[in-house]
Amino acid sequence: MTRMAPRKQQEIFDATLRLVAEKGYDGLTVEGVAERSGVNKTTIYRWWPSKAALLGAALVEADVLGFEAPDTGSLRGDLVALVAGVRRLLTEPPSASVAVAALGAAVRHPELDVRPFFADRFAREREIFDRAVRRGELKESVDPMLVLDLLAGAVWMRAVFRGLPVPDDFPAEAVSALLDGI
Repeated sequence: MTRMAPRKQQEIFDATLRLVAEKGYDGLTVEGVAERSGVNKTTIYRWWPSKAALLGAALVEADVLGFEAPDTGSLRGDLVALVAGVRRLLTEPPSASVAVAALGAAVRHPELDVRPFFADRFAREREIFDRAVRRGELKESVDPMLVLDLLAGAVWMRAVFRGLPVPDDFPAEAVSALLDGI
């Protein structure tokens, strides 16, 4: 099978994420994505067998949710930058409505496998911890996933589940609470 042009693929992913943000997972259709992206629906089905597979791929590959792990030169700086990125993801358009609609849908729709999204993010985030160990800032025994769950979970709780503002100083405060203790 030949490869799809990257620009066309991004148009499909962008249309997918815009639709899920506007209409939720239940309102997302391959036909709607085809119409918005200017691609025939059979082309979409050739690459992704279902709307769940399409959305799963869009979550990992779309530019709007693109992610690079920060490298500030210190564990604290990297974690603050990382939490600030999660804050932006969950509170600023267009990513906030996309992330909440798409990732929230996975709870009700087991066919929507978001594990690749989180696995991709964690693989990139892990470098923060590897660098910190090499610099002597962190013991090798520290569980990076636990640290990330504590920090990202704090942002999800505040922004999504409690519906409260996440102030600009929240990332630094959350990281300080974790690294320095309360």
